[in-house]
Amino acid sequence: MSSSNPPIELRPEDFLNIDGNLSEEELAIRNTVRKFVRDKVEPNVAEWFEEGRSPVGLMKELGALGVLGMHLEGYGCAGTSATAYGLACLELEAGDSGIRSLVSVQGSLAMFAIHHWGSEEQKQEWLPRMAAGEVVGCFGLTEPDAGSDPGSMRTSARRDGSDWVLNGQKMWITNGSVADVAIVWARTDEGIRGFIVPKGTPGFTSQEIKKKLSLRASVTSELLLTDVRLPESALLPKATSLRGPLSCLNEARYGIVWGAVGAARSCFESALHYAGERQVFGKPVASYQIQQQKLAQMSLAVNRSYLLALHLGRMKDSGTLRPEHVSMGKLNNVNDALEVARTARQVLGANGISLEYPVIRHMVNLESVVTYEGTADVHSLVVGGALTGIQAFR
Repeated sequence: MSSSNPPIELRPEDFLNIDGNLSEEELAIRNTVRKFVRDKVEPNVAEWFEEGRSPVGLMKELGALGVLGMHLEGYGCAGTSATAYGLACLELEAGDSGIRSLVSVQGSLAMFAIHHWGSEEQKQEWLPRMAAGEVVGCFGLTEPDAGSDPGSMRTSARRDGSDWVLNGQKMWITNGSVADVAIVWARTDEGIRGFIVPKGTPGFTSQEIKKKLSLRASVTSELLLTDVRLPESALLPKATSLRGPLSCLNEARYGIVWGAVGAARSCFESALHYAGERQVFGKPVASYQIQQQKLAQMSLAVNRSYLLALHLGRMKDSGTLRPEHVSMGKLNNVNDALEVARTARQVLGANGISLEYPVIRHMVNLESVVTYEGTADVHSLVVGGALTGIQAFR
């Protein structure tokens, strides 16, 4: 029996009408973040990227917007659904991967670590100020020789009376040089433990990593810890193994699943607009079959990724999402976004390498996104292990 409802209007920006599956509250949050990105990020991000400058000055505005730790409950956090948080990540990364990273590291790594594994006193001390953007956090897990294998970390912490003494080095740390506080993971006789290390603690220094050609609108740093002495109150009491940092990484990866959709959408929309305006041989680029094929494939990838992100968001909100699902989401959506960015760059021709358009910026940013929070190869092995029951890591 056929429905009496007329077919919906086809809209290039949402071909499958996926937005029709969002609640009024989700749409309101999405639209608020989208407006912020268009007003505050898009007019300036090319300059930030070219100069290699992170807009950390936006943190208080992001806090006022309510996106810092927005999926956490209490302590000044908005307590939204996982889907609403994902939609915010989508819009932030449509502006730039560095902006989404700024928010993701703050909320899903540093704040989540304290919220999930910290004491009540630690939560009260740090989370309200971090949610407001008054305190910037970073997350120290990756090391020069311990990226995909965090279990081989060399940073150590030992007890000395009632204190802890930390020594080690962390690498590729987003926000590291501008952070007011770092969550540092270290090997101890009691297992992998997490520590809250405030900026200015004697022996704790950072230096920005320069000469990078990706995520240029984001600060990436090295953290150095030399006999850093911390009181017992700096220890995250509930984290005693790799499960602690890995749970935080899974939160961040979930945000990337959504964020990649934003980068892909931005590239697709830029290519679609350009193809309709650019004249070649007396007619628009969009009138040629080969270009229409490219646009169709890009639209397919954007819609597929959006649907997958939304499905995982609903699973997370219902409590059924597993880390392996997040791995599949990141694997698919970042690879899709990379393909969309590379195709869009071709549609724009020579203009595809200009920062007057967002495409080349997204393209090189995604080369970092496909690596951090688990490389594509690692996520392939996670999914493969889940499919076969055989773990290739061991």
